[in-house]
Amino acid sequence: MRYHITMRVTHRFFAGVLACALVVQPLRADDLPELGDVASNELSPAMEKKIGQQIMNEIRWREPTYLDDPDIENYLNQLGARLVAVSNDPGLGFQFFAIEDPSINAFAMPGGFIGVHTGLILSAQTESELAGVLAHEISHVTQRHIARQVFQSKKLSMASMLAMGLALLAARSNPQAAGAAITATQAGAISSQLAFSRDFEREADRLGFDTLRQAGYDVRGMSGFFERLQQSSRLYENNATIYLRTHPISGERMSDMQNREQPVAYRQVADSTEFQLVRARVRAMQGRPVDAIRDFEALLRDRKYMSEASARYGLAVAYARKGEWPAAERELQTVRKMKVSSPMIDRLLAEAKFAQSQKEAGLALYREATLRFPLNLALLYGYGNALVSDKRYAEALKFAEEQLKNYPQDVRFYKIRAESYAGLGRRSQQHLALAEMSLIKGQTAGAIEQLELAQKAGDANFYELSVIDGRLRDVKRRQLEEMKERRN
Repeated sequence: MRYHITMRVTHRFFAGVLACALVVQPLRADDLPELGDVASNELSPAMEKKIGQQIMNEIRWREPTYLDDPDIENYLNQLGARLVAVSNDPGLGFQFFAIEDPSINAFAMPGGFIGVHTGLILSAQTESELAGVLAHEISHVTQRHIARQVFQSKKLSMASMLAMGLALLAARSNPQAAGAAITATQAGAISSQLAFSRDFEREADRLGFDTLRQAGYDVRGMSGFFERLQQSSRLYENNATIYLRTHPISGERMSDMQNREQPVAYRQVADSTEFQLVRARVRAMQGRPVDAIRDFEALLRDRKYMSEASARYGLAVAYARKGEWPAAERELQTVRKMKVSSPMIDRLLAEAKFAQSQKEAGLALYREATLRFPLNLALLYGYGNALVSDKRYAEALKFAEEQLKNYPQDVRFYKIRAESYAGLGRRSQQHLALAEMSLIKGQTAGAIEQLELAQKAGDANFYELSVIDGRLRDVKRRQLEEMKERRN
């Protein structure tokens, strides 16, 4: 399901093609059949993943509203992983990411890529509400609703899904042109799918509710969020997209959620520390740093906060944005005295130490924190970048190599690897690492360019040059295969 107040061009595409819209039909979700793998022969899971990955590459590397913040992304993936673990397809391989957009929205793409607007993070009053939205989106993916949409409408081919997504991303600055593209190519297909999409929404409601309950969250979070969204939609109805106005939020689905809640015994579920910190971080990143500082100072002065620790952390983030690192460190040290433990606090404190030329203290903080939180990617990125910043290139290279064993497709670790090789003066290996980065980004031509530079660097030994030559042959074959796919 997609949650909207306002939408931009890129996400109109996902509303109409890649995600299932807010739709309602007077039929109980319990009465729905399990439609499962209806479209298996039309759009395979492997093809769904490939399409989703290509669109994700466009968002991650070209979409200006993609929020490249490891702390926020790490939290969303931790929350998502807890839900996916109790879903009906826990091995699918999901990725969650943030979009910097004030509208209340989340969307699922093929292959398990789920985007979350910052407006949704701020509007969710409890972690259970945010989890309820993600559980619904996860259910769209596990039930293969996108593949089933393709099955329903032969007018919507796999190639057109990808082409439309990329075209609309490029046309983001021209809403009228993008809207015309949707009208010209998709109106018929979408209008013929509305009845089926209603079934999708109720199926995702039902399974999302079960996922939320099994993950240990408050199931009342779904209906609570539905109710506020319904009120917001009334306020913003004139600004909603045509697709949203065609699929209004009624009380039917909200009533269905409330009916499901009744037999479930009430129990209070406390929000995690990370939920409160992430909300404070998102809020502190809005607008000008000076305004964010003033807002958090007012919250603390008037004691209008859910958590003093998260309010002080938000103030520290705002100070850091303004470059006032001593003030940021002061707030973080105060939070630590409250016995609040979080990798987000540790990472920002280490960054504050580095910014104040206390590099040994900063590295010590990173080492201690990575021992306590060994799987926190934001900390690992921070530590690797700190080693490079301190020109400890050999140490940074060893660290990057170790992390790439666990995260072989992580661009940030390849970047640390490339910068380490550059610092050590090993140009051929630097270009090889940059080539791997380009491949992960889906930039085959860029990878070939980097590999050719690696060949010409002149500092590779026989074995290293053989690896580079072999990799170049592989990538050129991949480029030919991609060209054939585009022609077909």
